Amino acid sequence: MDTETVTGRAPAGATRIERLDRLPFTREHRRLLVGSGVGWALDAMDVGLVSFVIAALAITWPDDIGSFGFVASAGFLGMAIGASVGGLLADRIGRRQVFAFTLLLFGLATGLSALAWSVGVLIALRFVVGLGLGAELPVASTLVSEFAPPRIRGRIIVILESFWAVGWTVAALIGFFVIPTSDAGWRWALALGAVPAVYAVVIRLGLPESVRFLESKGRIGEAEATVRRFEESAGVPAPAVAPSTVAEVPAPSAPARLSGLFAAPIRRQTISLWIVWFCVNFSYYGAFIWLPTILVASGFDLVRGFGYTLIITLAQLPGYAVSAVLVEKWGRNRTLATFLVGSAVSATLFGLASAEWQVIGAGMLLSFFNLGAWGALYAVTPELYPTPLRGTGAGWAAGVGRIASIIAPLIVPALLLSASTTVVFVLFAVFFIIAAVAALGLADKRGKSLDEALDQS
Repeated sequence: MDTETVTGRAPAGATRIERLDRLPFTREHRRLLVGSGVGWALDAMDVGLVSFVIAALAITWPDDIGSFGFVASAGFLGMAIGASVGGLLADRIGRRQVFAFTLLLFGLATGLSALAWSVGVLIALRFVVGLGLGAELPVASTLVSEFAPPRIRGRIIVILESFWAVGWTVAALIGFFVIPTSDAGWRWALALGAVPAVYAVVIRLGLPESVRFLESKGRIGEAEATVRRFEESAGVPAPAVAPSTVAEVPAPSAPARLSGLFAAPIRRQTISLWIVWFCVNFSYYGAFIWLPTILVASGFDLVRGFGYTLIITLAQLPGYAVSAVLVEKWGRNRTLATFLVGSAVSATLFGLASAEWQVIGAGMLLSFFNLGAWGALYAVTPELYPTPLRGTGAGWAAGVGRIASIIAPLIVPALLLSASTTVVFVLFAVFFIIAAVAALGLADKRGKSLDEALDQS
């Protein structure tokens, strides 16, 4: 992953964070990345399944079709709350604890959703699922960011985000092979979403807690043991002198952490970041949650519509790959803005598409650029905040974004009835452009330590 020659040996008297930042990418980094990434993929699988379930429910429960938008939006309402509360808890009780609990919560709730006997019950359970999903994503990216070597931190976070494409592809495969098999196919699909409940146990026992968080809580022995675990993985000898202690930093209250997001010089970053998160969520979930349904409504049968969705989904992976390279070459903000402009062009082309090859081609372009933008967005978000605010900042940015993901699935059906697919996707393009402009205002900490102050000049 990293072609630089890095010894990983820190000078005498180096702090734990300096020792950690000087390490090359080791098997412990890989273990953390994959462990967190599998949880991320399971999240994506759950969210992706909803789009296929909604399309199937339109056939199973046709009398309730007007309520199906609430199935998606209830989950996103839960995600908005979960992201906001989860971020606060991550700065209070730890990243790993929150990560494991949220996986358990949404895994169990998804399994129970398979037993839903009405749309109302399904909506209620999707809200609970959303609580877990919303908290897990920003917490996972924060945890991995705090361990990643600075010179490749952005690339690692984009790779973490690329697990989303893996999970969404699994959802598309389930949608293609499982859901159409019977009237109860959607129930079997949701039952598979209970897998995260088992994986949560693995997460809790296997992943390290953030060294920065441990030091802020005065848990020096645990912090030192974690750094040594990573140093040993890199073959770095133990420090010649006893490491210095770090005094516990009293944790600010939740209101203080929230107000801290708008203190100088962070205020401008928070506002720009929230705009990006809101606009990207609006366009992404407005498009992809309804994509299978839009294809079926356009005249494709259920299996064919799901098949096209699967093909379109596969284009997410090269989008992440290119983004992973560019975030370290061009920087976070330029890469993010570029992919957002590409998303706007792709959304417009999709809205104008009529022939099958045009639908698939424009859809693949939209997947490529939109998910590449997501990778860059997750890379830049934790970098904008200091350790005591990092979980809160990432969580609340995601929470604000989820407000848009609540709104979009509700208004898309109304827009499709009153206007056309072209109008809807041009609207998405406008939101992508607004996000691109806001992205250029974000600071770029490429290659810098997370603890370096923001340069607002």
